[in-house]
Amino acid sequence: MANEDECLFCSLIACSKSGKTEFLYKDRFVAAFRDINPKAPHHILIVPLKHISTVNDITDEDALLVGSMVNAARKVAVGLNLKSYRLVLNCGADAGQAVFHIHLHLLGGRSFGWPPG
Repeated sequence: MANEDECLFCSLIACSKSGKTEFLYKDRFVAAFRDINPKAPHHILIVPLKHISTVNDITDEDALLVGSMVNAARKVAVGLNLKSYRLVLNCGADAGQAVFHIHLHLLGGRSFGWPPG
């Protein structure tokens, strides 16, 4: 698992200070940007500014941050005029987590089936 020094998302967030990363949304807790390998017409990643490797590493002190992730997803969806969308949060490699910095996938712009995967 990546630490902050070698984390892709931490690097992208750091690049935002120089204007090299385009965010759809950013506040004091999270940033949102388009996935480079989209699985839907709208595939946005909501990433906390604080490095947390997996959901299992979330503490009670992170409750506001995690809530901010969902609230940011809602704001991005409204901005993209999405009425229906899916939110996905993977925990661990076997669940599909590829970048070990928690992130919420916002997927929209097409129909989704159930069960997923």
